[in-house]
Amino acid sequence: MITRRLFDFPAWGLLNELEPIRRQLGRILENIEGSHRIVGAGVFPPVNLTEDKENFYLRAELPGMKTEDLDIQATGNSISISGERKLPGEDANAKVHRRERDDGRFSRMIKLPGEIEVGKINATLKNGILTVTIPKAEAEKPRQIEIK
Repeated sequence: MITRRLFDFPAWGLLNELEPIRRQLGRILENIEGSHRIVGAGVFPPVNLTEDKENFYLRAELPGMKTEDLDIQATGNSISISGERKLPGEDANAKVHRRERDDGRFSRMIKLPGEIEVGKINATLKNGILTVTIPKAEAEKPRQIEIK
């Protein structure tokens, strides 16, 4: 009785009709994966954000990037990193088996957990790691309270 009800479920027919569409979408996605894509915002570059009493530290992985290909901008409590990653060209007749390294424009906006001193930000790029030192605004820094 239970098996009959399970297999007589009305949605099974609908699911069977959708199966060819699912297979077609799978084929489309397989074809797209081998083609050229622009680096998506939010996934590149991967970043770490840490802090101490005085500063926030933003570290981003940017292998192969040059400083002239990057733009860093800051506002009251956020910082954006944007630029263009350029990879050496490949033979146009080469068959692509896997493409995990993309080139193209990217943009990443990171909201900070407090206000910052925009005019005192310092950035360095060394060995593919961008390190941005972001001083906290005076109002955000912890203060030692003297007990009387």
